[in-house]
Amino acid sequence: MSDAITTDTADKTAPTSVPQDTARRDASSIALQGLHKRFGRDTVALAGVDLDIRPGEFFTLLGPSGCGKTTLLRILAGLEEADKGQLAIGGRDITEVPPHQRSVNTVFQSYALFPHLSVRDNLAFGLKMRGLPVGERNARVAKIAAFIQLGDLIDRRVDQLSGGQRQRIALARALVCEPDVLLLDEPLSALDAGLRSQLQVELLRVQKRLGMTFVFVTHDQQEAMVMSDRIAVLNGGLIQQVGPPREVYEHPVNAFVARFMGHDNLFPVIARNGETLTTPLGELHVANPGDGALLLIRPETLDLLPGDVEGVNHLPARVIERLYRGSHAEYRLAIAGTTLQATLNNRGRHLPEVDERVTVAVAADDLVTLAE
Repeated sequence: MSDAITTDTADKTAPTSVPQDTARRDASSIALQGLHKRFGRDTVALAGVDLDIRPGEFFTLLGPSGCGKTTLLRILAGLEEADKGQLAIGGRDITEVPPHQRSVNTVFQSYALFPHLSVRDNLAFGLKMRGLPVGERNARVAKIAAFIQLGDLIDRRVDQLSGGQRQRIALARALVCEPDVLLLDEPLSALDAGLRSQLQVELLRVQKRLGMTFVFVTHDQQEAMVMSDRIAVLNGGLIQQVGPPREVYEHPVNAFVARFMGHDNLFPVIARNGETLTTPLGELHVANPGDGALLLIRPETLDLLPGDVEGVNHLPARVIERLYRGSHAEYRLAIAGTTLQATLNNRGRHLPEVDERVTVAVAADDLVTLAE
């Protein structure tokens, strides 16, 4: 699993970036302290959120439906008011500042474009509402259209364009007003898988060229890991973990984060003897045992050896199921009355068949203990 794409992978042939000076970058830091939000008597959306987002960061709020991530984004935008807490951007307290006075723009899931207007008029709409002179307005629209590679479509009506083109227009319309912070509320969720993957990379490249702070909301773990500098995982109105994608994936702090990041191999620690843990799978040697009550085994860290091979952290198993997925195969294995998931790279290796007896091998430093 790799971290988010870095700036050196950006398209070197792309249009010249729209630079931000140091003062503007500093103005794009975000600090949240003790945010609470309740809807009605029984629905707690946020239960005391503290969060710092760095200038120029692609930061993702990740979690299941109802976890509080969209409420948090709407509070940043000024579309919801927190019941309690403080919000600052660039060191300025904006808790009571109305939406139109915040240097923040939002790209919504629905894009909220005007279908009967041209791309040019959609891009110019926000500038017109702010009273910018026609000459400056036209110059900004031309610049952002070239930057986002929409120049050939500038006079087309929005309802004549594809979903991917509309997504880029929505992004350009938010950027043309030159906000310090851009908020994105699941803007790719309505697209098909292929286009969504393409636009993830495109969106990330735009962010890296601009150096602008992006706050992105999604419930898709893979999307978050591909795009983010850091991720905040939310559940029940609370932040469960904040960190780079690799840290959150490989070292979740509790069972909720582990399961939400797609980990099924969680087993109770029955007993401890130094670095040796007794689990339902058998005894396993762990390099950093900690004091967690659960043991996490990531599927891609396992190896399957043919036959019965003895050794430390070698467990006899039987293949119950194999799913061939081209570049890799996914296995479900029976071990000591329980099951274990494994993922194997297919290149140049023997792939065990269903009912074949194998030995599961795992390195001690690939095992992670964590809290309930």
